[in-house]
Parts: sequence; structure tokens; C-alpha cells
Amino acid sequence: MTERSPGFATLAVHAGAQPDPTTGARATPIYQTTSFVFNDADHAASLFGLQAFGNIYTRITNPTTAVLEERVAALEGGTAALATASGHAAQLVVMQQLLMPGDEFIAARKLYGGSINQFTHAFKSFGWNVVWADPDDIDSFQRAVTPKTKAIFIESIANPAGSITDIEAIAEVARSAGVPLIVDNTLATPYLIRPIDHGADIVVHSLTKFLGGHGNSLGGIIVDAGTFDWSKGGKYPMLSEPRPEYHGLKLQETFGNFAFAIACRVLGLRDLGPALSPFNAFLLMTGIETLPLRMQKHCENAKAIAEFLATHKAVSAVNYSGLASSKYNALARKYAPKGAGAVFTFSLKGGYQAGVDLVSNVKLFSHLANVGDTRSLIIHPASTTHSQLDDAQKTAAGAAPDMVRVSIGIEDKEDLIADLDGALGG
Repeated sequence: MTERSPGFATLAVHAGAQPDPTTGARATPIYQTTSFVFNDADHAASLFGLQAFGNIYTRITNPTTAVLEERVAALEGGTAALATASGHAAQLVVMQQLLMPGDEFIAARKLYGGSINQFTHAFKSFGWNVVWADPDDIDSFQRAVTPKTKAIFIESIANPAGSITDIEAIAEVARSAGVPLIVDNTLATPYLIRPIDHGADIVVHSLTKFLGGHGNSLGGIIVDAGTFDWSKGGKYPMLSEPRPEYHGLKLQETFGNFAFAIACRVLGLRDLGPALSPFNAFLLMTGIETLPLRMQKHCENAKAIAEFLATHKAVSAVNYSGLASSKYNALARKYAPKGAGAVFTFSLKGGYQAGVDLVSNVKLFSHLANVGDTRSLIIHPASTTHSQLDDAQKTAAGAAPDMVRVSIGIEDKEDLIADLDGALGG
């Protein structure tokens, strides 16, 4: 009998996990410990020298977190993964491996407002400079490439706009520039889109959102596709040059197609310290077990609500790539045939104030700054998540003053439609 590769739903439940060998516990235990005992001095030395794999300290590795990492790597089709304390922490650790002071990276303008702020302001203190490009104009990425460019960063489904990015086209730009493509796959999850299949070299997530799915735990993750040659051209010395912390070991040479994940762990997480707690890892892992079921319901509800809003008298436009009228519908059918996600935006004829009024009047929707929950969520980005941007920047980021973002949950869609209808004045 031919060996069968597990399907997505099977991996979501089983990847990385085995019954506990000591107790027989079927659920992965929460290893709520700071540190781990060494067998002897030689064992300790081999762990600290990267000559053997094992646990030293939970800031670097933990058995509970390791199951989560293996599971997400399997779902994304990567070689290895590293969990972090948040999605922002994942982005910080990734960039620390790629950029030196004075280096640049290109980022799509349509991004989560927190990422725009992190890239524009926080990263400047490290000497890392962002150059913006338009995901609707692929040539703008090519024009932005300079000798200082070290990476390209995009979102598979942009937050908050809900637009689909042409991953393959931008991956071609990255390949021609000799730099890795980083894709934030938070809104899509690997259930809808697997960026590695389309040319991504690194995938990041805010686990806080759809992967965890229940709005109860912060977390981030980095997935190494194992597709990039870090030794080529000497652009990435953190991976290609001898590391003095490890007796001259070269990470690319030693660890091959999972060298980037190792670098993020032993050079980034070890020293920057944004470790995920074992308890959060357990909760996030449990959430992933129902990811396929939840995403089906999320997408079904989102399409129904987008169709309702498209005909509402108070709404001037609906930006949902799952609608046939969307300019991103062809990309949605190409990259996300199982559904266009559950986060989208719509514009109100009453402008900024109408957005503020709507989020104040809903009853079933929760007005808060998050997405990817089982509960339906709503926010007016211009007055909250993107408030640090001027109106031109807000519009460029897909967060115009008259725009409202929703993250559609798994409730009965009829109840969600009634709630929006009532808050919009019927």
C-alpha cells in the first residue's frame, strides 16, 4: 500500500504531537518550566555549542512550544518554525537576521497599521530603513530595489483592506533582486493560502489571530521555507559568516535548509528574548486543531455579509475580494479558491462620523482592535489602529476616514446581518 501524505485537517490536529511518553497523556502537556536538567557536563556543552538538539531554557526552546512550531511548519509546508511572543516580535526577529544598520527592505503599502508604525519608526532605531511599494503596481517593487535592499515584505491578504496580493509576481521581483520574500499570512492562514507554494522564502503570522482563533492568547511565528541560499553573495553575514558565539560555526553551512529558523532561535530569540509562554503555546495549538472548520465558517459568513452590505443604502462601497465585483476577485480565485478570508472593509456614505457611530451602535459585534476571533469584531481604523497616520497615509494603507473594518466570526450570519442593519439605521 502506498504511503499517504496526511491531509490539512489531519495535520492541524496531529502534526508535531505524540502521546506523552511518561504519562500517556494524549493532549500535549504544558511544560511550565523555565529550565531543563542536563544529563552531564558533556551534554550541557553540546547543547550550548549547537552540536545537539535539546532543551536548555524556555526562552530558547520548550517542548510545548516545539509541538506548536512543528505543526505550523507542517501546515505551511516549511522546513522549520520558531514561535515568538507576538506577531510584532516575529517581524523583529526576522529582520534582525537580515538587516545591518543602513540596510533597506521593501514593504507593501497595504499593511496592518501596527506594522507600518513598526517599520517606519521603531526599526529606525536599529538603522533599518523601509522603502514603500504599491502591491497593485508590481513594477513599483522593482523600481524600489537598490544595492541596500535585503528583503521584500508583503501580506497575502492585506489588513485592513482585505485585498489579495499577487505573491508570485512579487516573488519574481525578489528572486531577480537576490533577496528573500517575507509574507505575513495572518489573515489567510495556510488553510486558504500557502505562500511558500507561490515563492515565499519566509512566512510570518500573528498567532493571536485566526490560527489561535479564540482571542485569548498572544503569539507569533516564523516559518522557514528552506528555499533561500543565505551564503550567496555575502549579503547575509548572520547566516553565512562564522559566529563567534558558537566557536566559528556557520549556520547556513551547518543547518542547510532550516538555517534561517535556527538563526532566528539562537541569534534572535536567545538575545532579544521575546519568548512565547508554554501556556499560550498550548492554547494556540488547541485553536489550530479546529482551524479548517472555523475558516470555512468564517469565509461563508463573510461572503454573505459582504453581499448584504453591498446593497445597503448607507454603504458606498464594499472591499471584499470574494465579491465578483472586486478588482481582486481574479487573484482571490487564483490564490484563495476556498474563500477570500473573513476580514474586509466597507465605506460609509456618512464619512468619518458615520464610522464612529456604527462601531458605537452595534450590539453583537465587539468593538475592539483585533481580528481572527470566533466572535465578530468591528473597528473604525481611521480613529484607532491607523490614527497615527495622516489622511493620505490612511487611504494608501486601505484605512480611509469613511472606512470600517470587520472580522467576521462563526456566529449565525443572520444574526450578524441584523446587528449591522440595525446599527446602520435599517
